[in-house]
Amino acid sequence: MKRKINRFFFHFSKFLIGYLIYLDPRLYMKYYTKLLKFQGLKMKGKPRFIAKSVKFDDFDRISIGDRLIASMYVQFLTHDYSYTTALIANNQTPDTDTAVLKDITVGDNVFIGLNSILMPGTNVGNHVIIGAGSVVRGNIPDYSLLLGNPAKIIGDVREYGEKVSQRTNLSLRIDKK
Repeated sequence: MKRKINRFFFHFSKFLIGYLIYLDPRLYMKYYTKLLKFQGLKMKGKPRFIAKSVKFDDFDRISIGDRLIASMYVQFLTHDYSYTTALIANNQTPDTDTAVLKDITVGDNVFIGLNSILMPGTNVGNHVIIGAGSVVRGNIPDYSLLLGNPAKIIGDVREYGEKVSQRTNLSLRIDKK
C-alpha cells in the first residue's frame, strides 16, 4: 500500500510540475529534480534536462551524473523478468516470477536521445552521446558516440564535435548565467 501511495504522489506531483516546462524550463527542472531526488534517484551534480516522459523503473537503482540530458520517452529499466520465461521453457517452473535486478549508472555530460532504452546493469561513461532509439546495455566507455538496437559505438564524441563545428561554422555561445 505504501508503494502505491508513493507512486500516486510521484505521478500527481510530476503532472503538476510538468506544466512548468511550458512557462519556465529552468523552474521545471528545479522542482522536477527535487521530486526525483525525493523518490530516491541518485544525482551527482545537476541535470540539464530530463523530459517529463522519461520512465525510471526503480529510482533507488539509478545514478545519474552532472549535466545529463534525457530526451522524451527514454526508459531506465533496472529489472528483467524474462528469466522466469527461460526457466519455464527448461521445465523449471519457479514458485513465483523471478527477476534479475541491476543498477544503472550514467556519467557526467551525457545526452540520451529520444526513445532510447537503458537496460539493467548498464554503465554509461562521461561525455557520451546515445542516439535516438538506441537500446543500450553493458559498459559504455567515456567519449563514446553510440547508436542502434543493440547500440554500438560508432565514433568518438570529440571527433563528432569537431566535424559539426567545422561543417556549420559554429562558434561557442557562452551563457552569462
